[in-house]
Amino acid sequence: MHHPFKVETHRLNLPDQQLVYRLYRNPDIAGGRRLVLLHGAGVAGVDTWHMLIASLDQWSEILVPDQRGMGETRSPDGREHPFSAVELVADLNTLLDQLGWWQFDLGGYSMGGLVAMLFKQQHPDRVQKQFLLESAILDRPDWHGTVELRKRYSQAAEHLRGSDAERGIYQFLDAISPARNIKPESEKLMVSRLAARAQGFANALDAVTRAINSLDRESMVAAQGDVSSFIGGRSVEPMHQYHRGLAERLPNWHYFLVAGTDHSLPFQKPRQIARTMNAELQRYLGTCS
Repeated sequence: MHHPFKVETHRLNLPDQQLVYRLYRNPDIAGGRRLVLLHGAGVAGVDTWHMLIASLDQWSEILVPDQRGMGETRSPDGREHPFSAVELVADLNTLLDQLGWWQFDLGGYSMGGLVAMLFKQQHPDRVQKQFLLESAILDRPDWHGTVELRKRYSQAAEHLRGSDAERGIYQFLDAISPARNIKPESEKLMVSRLAARAQGFANALDAVTRAINSLDRESMVAAQGDVSSFIGGRSVEPMHQYHRGLAERLPNWHYFLVAGTDHSLPFQKPRQIARTMNAELQRYLGTCS
């Protein structure tokens, strides 16, 4: 069932950033529950979440910001500037304070998952139910393997900044979705989205790499609340091993394999993921009552 969310687009002027965000509102959904959704590197919030949101039936307000370097969010001077994961968390915190969203559910895809986990670690009382879709840095049980994989993303970022951005995009896709099996037209659309702001995409990849070199993954994972984690069925087996292991040892970690998808799971199976998110919120609320 699709719900008639009304969408408003707004802009928040920060000192060094004009942050564009969308508010999806549906007054017909009872409870007044709020959800924040954070996109991944290279692709705007609306492209990532719009189809999935159409099948969500538990939230009356959903906030979808465009993070730095992506979508319609831009620097006042129109140039692409490097940024850090810490800055993305600070941007989100400023936006939420401005809107008066003091408690909410939080979801993140890829890089957005890392930002979501860092936000939860810093503001544990504000975040309630959590959803992670192939969150960055949660891709291997072996931390050394995770760090080594980032070197391939750094190589892709170098090409994105050069004269052959498309080569960098394919390097990224081959590293993150080696077993992808999608229609040529779908891959062409994905590449065009990632190429829209190639420099911003490169900056986002570098932001995650720098974060990996400075954070403690174990303490960050331990700081999370009730997490529903979605992994594409075609994604690499070490990622499934890691999330199965988390679900086995952490009572608050719930692992879902999304069959027939790779790292592009929110684009490939939005309705299926949305249905699980609806059900997972109901389970979570049942445990809280």
